[in-house]
Amino acid sequence: MTGKLVRFAASALVAAGLATTAAAELPVGEDAPGFTTRAALAGKEFGFSLSAALAKGPVVLYFYPKAFTSGCTLEANAFAEAMPQFRAAGASVIGMSNDDIETLKRFSREECRDAFPVGVASTKVIGAYDVAMGGSGLASRTSYVIAPDGRIIAVHSASDYRGHVEKSLAAVRALKK
Repeated sequence: MTGKLVRFAASALVAAGLATTAAAELPVGEDAPGFTTRAALAGKEFGFSLSAALAKGPVVLYFYPKAFTSGCTLEANAFAEAMPQFRAAGASVIGMSNDDIETLKRFSREECRDAFPVGVASTKVIGAYDVAMGGSGLASRTSYVIAPDGRIIAVHSASDYRGHVEKSLAAVRALKK
């Protein structure tokens, strides 16, 4: 997809109310910061690279504060249930928190239901995506949809987990059109 077309899709998403940004998050249209990290899928550790994931299609990169807390568990369950729809739209999903890899291995099995990976969000990654929650070291609940060219096409930031899956899926589907 050309840069012009991606910008048009991003504009359409904003106009449709699907992309919401707050002052603290990266804006729609900006290039997503690249990163690599340790991640877990189905309880197994692996190396995750955003650029490698984007080579396969759009990526939903969602940050959440802490594994095994009520809202984060419900959000992971909701993403897991929607994974067939994300795959059908050609997108991958990765959840990110500053939890250690051992915690994420368990979380990937128990709450992500082996459906998608979760990765370690270092302080550097949290800062690069401007999702730091005060001085706590935790990430705010923020979902980014990133086009294959690395441009952010949608952002949804809300402490309530409800809406993140639906808005991210709508953005991915709009990009596919």
